[in-house]
Formats: sequence, C-alpha cells, structure tokens
Amino acid sequence: MKKGKRIAETLVIVLLIPAVLMLSLKLGDRQYYLSSLVVMILMMLPFFVHFEYRAPSARELVTLAVMAAICAMGRIAFVMIPYFSAMTGLIMISGIALGPEAGFIIGALGAFASNFVYGQGPWTPWQMFAYGLAGCLAGLLAKKAIMSPDKRIQTSVIGGLLILCLIGPLLDTAALFLSMTELNGASISTIYVAGLPVNAIHGTCTAVTLLLLLKPVSEKLERVKTKYGMLDQ
Repeated sequence: MKKGKRIAETLVIVLLIPAVLMLSLKLGDRQYYLSSLVVMILMMLPFFVHFEYRAPSARELVTLAVMAAICAMGRIAFVMIPYFSAMTGLIMISGIALGPEAGFIIGALGAFASNFVYGQGPWTPWQMFAYGLAGCLAGLLAKKAIMSPDKRIQTSVIGGLLILCLIGPLLDTAALFLSMTELNGASISTIYVAGLPVNAIHGTCTAVTLLLLLKPVSEKLERVKTKYGMLDQ
C-alpha cells in the first residue's frame, strides 16, 4: 500500500512539472523566474516523500542531521576563499556511505543550512537540488562499486568530473533563469562560459576532499551503521 501510494504521489509530482512549464509559457513575461523555483521544489519532493515513508529511526535522523551540519560547515569554513568548498565532497561521501536517498537529503539540507551564512534567495531551491543530486549520484555509483573508499583515486576523479560536467552546469542554469538579462544565444553562452572557471575550482576542491576524507569518514559512518543497524536500504 505504501509503495503504491508513493508511486502515485511521485507520478503526480512528475506530471505537475510539465504543467507548470506549460503554464509559464502561456503567462509569458518573466514567469520563468517563478516557474523555475516551483519546478525545482517539485523535483525534490519525491525524495523527501519516499524517505518519510520509510519511517526512519531517531538515530537515523540524528545521523543525517549531523552529516548535513558537517557538510554545511565544509562550505562555511572556507567562506573567505571564493568558490572553494569542501561541502560537495562531504555530501558525496555521505551518499557513498549511507546510500543515494540519504545522500540527497544530506545534500539538500546542507545547502539550505549553509545559505543562512551565504544568503537565502530564489537560488536556494536550485542549490538544494544540485547538491542533493550530487549525493544521490554518488550513492548510486557506490551501489555499482564505481565509487568506493577502496577506489579513492577513481572516486576522486569521478567526483570532480560530476561537478564539472553536471552539478556545476546545473547551478549555472539557475543563474541563467535568475539573471536579469534577455535570454538569447549570446547571454546563455556567456553564463555557461563564465561558469567554467568556477566549476573547475569546485570540481578540484571536491576531488581533493574525496581523496583526503573518503576513507576515514566512510569508516566512521560504517561503524555507526553497524553498531546501530541504521540506514539499511
């Protein structure tokens, strides 16, 4: 029953996304600004709904909250260094150790919490989705044994490439929708090209974080899982 209800709710959410986009086209003007935020929120809901149906234990919730706080601190600690952040690497480690679902929740909450320092705004849902996606993808690749503590170099390279080729461009897309310029070929290419150096720095920081912290942090999380029997998928 729960599974069927979860699937039904997910389908409703998925169907709502194109409906919102079609409505924004009908309204015209700058409604893509509002519709982009609604779409990002709708895309995040299935993860949170599915997680809630699992009825997680208090220990599991505490673990996720602590990891989200640690990830947020991984961004806040380097606030004085432009574009430098250990947060995404820590989010990916969380996804590898705790699973894709937990990785998404930790990434989304970490982005939201860190923005109390960096500033909340219409970009926050985009960042929550992007960082959550990073944790989810790392968890999925870990299930395929593509990313793991035993393959630190490979995992670090993949993590950096994910930022450069997917997560970074997704955040650039947020800037594209939230910019005050006219959307055309020139403005679109300018935003993505300008984002390349930022994404390169972000990807490098993520790769270094994975290389240095993947094994020790994963071992600690595995001990917590084993001791309390938590986060069994």
